[in-house]
Amino acid sequence: MKNSSVSKALPVLFGFFIMGFCDVVGISTTYMKESFGLSEWAAGFIPSMVFFWFLLFSIPTAIVMNKIGRKKTVQVSNVVTIIGMFIPLFFQTSLAAYIVAFILLGIGNTILQVSLNPLLTNVVKGDSLTSSLTTGQVVKAVCSFLGPFIAAFSATVLGNWMFIFPIYAALTVVSSVWLLLTKIPEETPSTKMATVSETFALLKDKTILLLFLGIVFVVGTDVGMNTVTPKLLMERCGLDAASAGIGSSVYFLCRTAGALIGAILLARMSSMKYFKIHVLLALVAIAILFLASAQWAVLAMVGVIGFACSSIFPIIYSRAITARPEKANEISGLMITGVFGGAVVPPLMGFATENIGSQAGSLIVITACLCYLTYCAFGLKAEKK
Repeated sequence: MKNSSVSKALPVLFGFFIMGFCDVVGISTTYMKESFGLSEWAAGFIPSMVFFWFLLFSIPTAIVMNKIGRKKTVQVSNVVTIIGMFIPLFFQTSLAAYIVAFILLGIGNTILQVSLNPLLTNVVKGDSLTSSLTTGQVVKAVCSFLGPFIAAFSATVLGNWMFIFPIYAALTVVSSVWLLLTKIPEETPSTKMATVSETFALLKDKTILLLFLGIVFVVGTDVGMNTVTPKLLMERCGLDAASAGIGSSVYFLCRTAGALIGAILLARMSSMKYFKIHVLLALVAIAILFLASAQWAVLAMVGVIGFACSSIFPIIYSRAITARPEKANEISGLMITGVFGGAVVPPLMGFATENIGSQAGSLIVITACLCYLTYCAFGLKAEKK
């Protein structure tokens, strides 16, 4: 990219850091389960408070974005996130306050994911798109990796883990101001507003449907691993909640490394070949994770899964956008609706865990997600026209 393009891309890429805030729900679930005495089933619904809104708001956001533009839509998401992140500061002992905060975080993150990915296409063109989207995932993964450390810092130094929320609010303000001060080429607003039914009609395209479900299951895998890893360490290795947070950090550290390597390699090799290799690697790792009991073995396999899954989302997303570029906004809304998978998978994991009596139940659900991604990786070429 030229220097002018880089300067315009930087505030957009920093927006991916804000996007990573939603992953704090993993370690937050562990803290909230202990603080409020929640059951596995009830705690499984905490991530749903974040990811449920992707089902309701993604496509309406895409429709509105056609009218007001991508940059303004990103700024709307920032305002919603800032409001949500300040709520726990004033109601520190209220479970309802945390739920409202996660709801607003989810709504803000939905709007952000629908608008930020297409906004990047305003400054990055052509073959660089997949690599640039993967770079965005690197930035997001860095935020996800830092989340457990920021929570631990808040708990030990600041006296309460919930102080992570105002820290996130301040970072969102920085992102919003930086974007405001940056002149980014805007697309021409659409004179014809797409409808919800017209957007969902895109699923009649078999390739778009295959990719949409791929988003559902890759996000389900990601949120599932983020949620189950601390619980695995507590169940199998006897760690407490604060110490078990290292599992989420290892997962996201490896995701960060994987996304960084992916950003480099995807500029040089076939994205579908990369997809196939990595999803098979994830399947092997989770099979071993069923048997792992030593802390090093659990962390190693968790790290391999994080590394393997790190670039799958941008591969699927960019493939969908390039399949129908004239419908980029609508497809973005449709694909981000698939992030709803993060609301569906954790409750299923909680149900399976309570019925089986161990976290192996959660691993079974994640394995099912990876099996679909394997089908997607090897079936997509056949669907391509």
